[in-house]
Amino acid sequence: MTRRETLTREKVLDAALALVDAEGLDGLSMRRLATALNVQPMSLYNHVANKADLLDGITEAVFDQVELPDPALAWPEQVRAIALSMYRAFSRHPAVAVVLATDQANPASARALQPFDRLVGALYQAGFDDRRTWHAQRAVWSLVLGSLLLSTSGFTGKPSGTASEANTSAYLRRLDPAKLPNLNRLLQQRSPNDPPPQETFGQALDMLIRGLASLTTTSRPSNEHHGKG
Repeated sequence: MTRRETLTREKVLDAALALVDAEGLDGLSMRRLATALNVQPMSLYNHVANKADLLDGITEAVFDQVELPDPALAWPEQVRAIALSMYRAFSRHPAVAVVLATDQANPASARALQPFDRLVGALYQAGFDDRRTWHAQRAVWSLVLGSLLLSTSGFTGKPSGTASEANTSAYLRRLDPAKLPNLNRLLQQRSPNDPPPQETFGQALDMLIRGLASLTTTSRPSNEHHGKG
């Protein structure tokens, strides 16, 4: 008789992530996950408290795929490396980006938040005070998450695929050039030869980092004024 393999939280999360990757969020349920693992649904609750815990767990697993840069690098290189790695990790699991964007998951473990801790550290290294560091890290994460949602949803609203040229053309046909001349002009420039999403993200990230760098000359520690008479 074949001995059943011991179930662990890691195996449950791995199976859940694979199910979400294959079938999207709608495909994830305790019953379907139990079937994929060949166990009874109730046995899953020995490893995850509920579906919210399950979503936090798979989100944490994706954050764990983010590669952290050498802290000896200059701060712009660290910011770029962290943001690119987060983008790549979540682009492999686009449905999990939707989970974060819709507040269905909010992992608070050190494992999940390590990339953000390093991002904030790089911004402090740049010389930003607390307020500017807060806004800067939000800007970086907003660019990562927004770019992921745009590249996986396009004009269809579906998180499982990229926008096709047919969808884009249909969207353009609904625009009134007389009322929206600038937007119409810009969107008409789209072509099948446009750069892939990751390249577009890299360009936008470079623009953001240059903007942050331009602020470092005016950044001062938030407590610099203390002690002045």
